[in-house]
Amino acid sequence: LLRPLLPTPATAVRMGEGGGSLRNVTFGGGCFWCTEAVFMQLEGVDRVTSGYAGGSVANPTYRQVVTGKTGHAEVVRVRYDASKCALGDILDLHFASHDPTTLNRQGADVGTQYRSVIFFEDEEQRAEAEAAMARAEEEYGREAWFGFVPGTAKSVVTQLAPMGDFWEAENYHQDYFNNNPNAPYCYMNIVPKLQSFKVRSKIDEMGRAPDA
Repeated sequence: LLRPLLPTPATAVRMGEGGGSLRNVTFGGGCFWCTEAVFMQLEGVDRVTSGYAGGSVANPTYRQVVTGKTGHAEVVRVRYDASKCALGDILDLHFASHDPTTLNRQGADVGTQYRSVIFFEDEEQRAEAEAAMARAEEEYGREAWFGFVPGTAKSVVTQLAPMGDFWEAENYHQDYFNNNPNAPYCYMNIVPKLQSFKVRSKIDEMGRAPDA
């Protein structure tokens, strides 16, 4: 779905920004408004920033990215306290909060900018991402057995790529759900995602933020 187009350029943020037990992980799975809202529910998450990654154009604007021609994906950078939540659990929630079996599409949002992707910053993150993808593949692959419907199993198509520049999105994209709870896009897309069984149960398992 198309969202407001404002010309303010993005800001580049280099990987590795954080300190102590704080870590960053960056991924995409459709509209970053939705993904941001999910991970702001988690205890141990210090900050969630919407942005763009994986493209060839420096300092992209939303107007450019939404065309699908820059190569960027809409992503979120989650800064979390590694002493309070594990990367593997965060990645499992990522897979639970979107459909990783649809190529370049999440619902009505279609295009490479909405692709399912995880950007790893080092080999440890790469290994964690590969393990999470394997768990997701196993889950989606056995749905035919639990659903008793042959042929419903699907394959995960999530892209795994090294982290390059992360371009922070325009200000009006940040904390979008909390700032615009009554916007049609929010109650038609974000609220149902937050209320879905897979997302609710995983967040409850990991621990909810006090104000979530």
